[in-house]
Parts: sequence; C-alpha cells; structure tokens
Amino acid sequence: MSRAEIRVALPAGYRRRDAFSFHGRDAEGLAERIEGDCIRKGVLVDGRPVLIDVDFGAGPDQALCRIDAAGDGALPDAQIHEILLNMLGLRIAPEAFEAAAAADPLFAPLVARERGLRVIQSATIFEALSWAIIGQQINLPFAIALRRSFIGLAGRAHPDGLWCYPDAASAARLAVDELTSRKFSRAKAETLLRLARLAADGELDLGRDADLHAVSERLLAVKGIGPWTVNYALLRGYGFADCSLEGDVAVRTAIGRLLGTSERPNLPEAAAFLANYRPHRTMAAAHLWASLS
Repeated sequence: MSRAEIRVALPAGYRRRDAFSFHGRDAEGLAERIEGDCIRKGVLVDGRPVLIDVDFGAGPDQALCRIDAAGDGALPDAQIHEILLNMLGLRIAPEAFEAAAAADPLFAPLVARERGLRVIQSATIFEALSWAIIGQQINLPFAIALRRSFIGLAGRAHPDGLWCYPDAASAARLAVDELTSRKFSRAKAETLLRLARLAADGELDLGRDADLHAVSERLLAVKGIGPWTVNYALLRGYGFADCSLEGDVAVRTAIGRLLGTSERPNLPEAAAFLANYRPHRTMAAAHLWASLS
C-alpha cells in the first residue's frame, strides 16, 4: 500500500454541496460514497486501485485528501493531482460568468439564486467519456444502474471494499456480450468498447494536454459518438469552459422555461441562444440545469 495526504486550498465561498450532489448520484455507493463531510471515491489509475477520501471537515477553506493506492510503488502524483482538481470542480471558476451575466435579464436571477455554482468533473477523462456514452438517450436512474454494472464488470475492488471506476485498458478487455447481458443495448456496448480500445491502444489521446479541437474531431469520427457526447466529455472530463450543450434535453427545456415559451427550442435555436454566452457556455448550461431543480 502507498498512502499520502494532500491539503487542497478551496476558494472563498466554495460550495461543497455541488461536489456532494455530483459524487452522490449512485445511492448504492458502489464506487463513490458520501460519509458525513467526506467524499470517498475509487478509481483505477494505470490499472492500480486507488481510494481517495476528500474530507471537507478537517479545516476551514480546505479539503484534506487522503490517498490510499493498493500495491507497491510510488503514487502517481501528477495523475492524483488532476483527479483532485476534477473531483472538486476547480477547473472553471464561476466568477467570470457571474460577472458577465450580472446585467443579463435572463441569467442574472439564476446566478443570484445559485451564486458560486461549480461544475464538478468526473475523476478522469475516460470516466467522463464512458459515462457520457452510458447515459446517451436514457433516463438518469437507468444510466446509473448501467454505470454500476460497468464498474462491476471492468473495475476492481480496493482492499477497503469500495469499487474503483475502470480505466480504458480494463474496459477494453470486456466482450460486448458481457455488457448486453447486463441490459446494455448492443449499440451502446459496441460504442463503449470501441472508445475503450482506441484509448487503450493509444489511437485516441485522452491526455490532459491534448489539443481539444483534435480530440473532438477524433471522437466525432468514432461510430456512436455525436456532438452531445463530445461536449459533455469536454465539460466533465477536461473542464472546458465553453461547451455548447444544445443537444441536452434538460438544457433545452430550461431555455424554453427561461424564455417563457410553451415548447423547448430545437437544436439550432438552442445553439443560437447559447452562443450569446460565449466563452462561458459551460456555466450557462450549469445554471440552466440548476434552474430545473
């Protein structure tokens, strides 16, 4: 075992409830659990089970992060640092959009209700992409159930007992029938494994420093991956601040409500609406999602 503690400074007014809400979506807590002031997360890092405890109660304006990696060898410090930034939603500061929206008659009231709202990212880029594929065109409870099955098939249990979300190499070893026997559609299973094998073989660069335009183009060339999946992955994986989520039904529903119309806008109409909020379309989408709660 390798263990470490990292203290991460949190911005003033940091909203821990955003992190609790995102990481607490699975009520069964297979790979993530909320325990008091702590988020517990399991993830495979280079095939190695890693347990991350994020404790918000250990001190003011900071998170005490305890890292417990199974097996021998040093902790992959750079990867752990990236995971923590993602889990805490520290890649997109909310202040820029809040300032831009201060005089906007549509968004100013939304921002006033949810000041400091943060977009929390998935622990890894592969997790964000695979989750986007799993969640395509199905309701959230069913998507969470499929995600749980995927973790059980391709992930590994940490000695502590929490399961670790798979990495690309672990997922690439699955067969399509293993997923379809767990209620995955064949198209969804094939897309998920196609992505995993491209990433595991190095044909798809999911590195943090990859050119996002090139990543987007490469992803769009993968059968079964469309613009919504790409934009969602950029948002949840890379923390890209200007994702256009017109393909998201909830975003379009929120736009319709915000505009006071009886129907949600179509894709071109929603894209045109969101274009008004460049280069902050990610935060615009986050506030639109929050407005439905």
